[in-house]
Amino acid sequence: MNVREMCFEDVPQVFEIEKQSFLTPWSKEAFEKEILDNKFARYTVVENNGEIVAYGGMWWILDEAHVTNIAVHNHFRKQGIGRLLVDGMIKWCKRESISKMTLEVRVSNDSAIKLYEKFGFIIEGKRKAYYTDTGEDAYIMWCAL
Repeated sequence: MNVREMCFEDVPQVFEIEKQSFLTPWSKEAFEKEILDNKFARYTVVENNGEIVAYGGMWWILDEAHVTNIAVHNHFRKQGIGRLLVDGMIKWCKRESISKMTLEVRVSNDSAIKLYEKFGFIIEGKRKAYYTDTGEDAYIMWCAL
């Protein structure tokens, strides 16, 4: 497994993972704009034998990183790839002197919450009806790096 920065050529594979992972996926064009036009966006992928199996995105704002999305391909879940991805994102933040990270996670997503907690993320609040597809609440989690 190789963890690296996402490039424009990765967008089609990332988009396929996005579609299988979320009820209301980002569009392919949204990912293209993030890579080409958003100077605050940083995306990481996990590659296995040339295939993208996971990705994570974040926006770099001053000394904070806001995680925008994280997903692992259906066939590669429960294999520690999410841990590898989050670790890679945190390492990038530390190299760039980012002091904290934040994210929102569905209150029902126990496996993701446990993963984030292993990296030091703490639930600091809740956003009511944050997810428009289901109306589900989101926990706001923060991690000091």
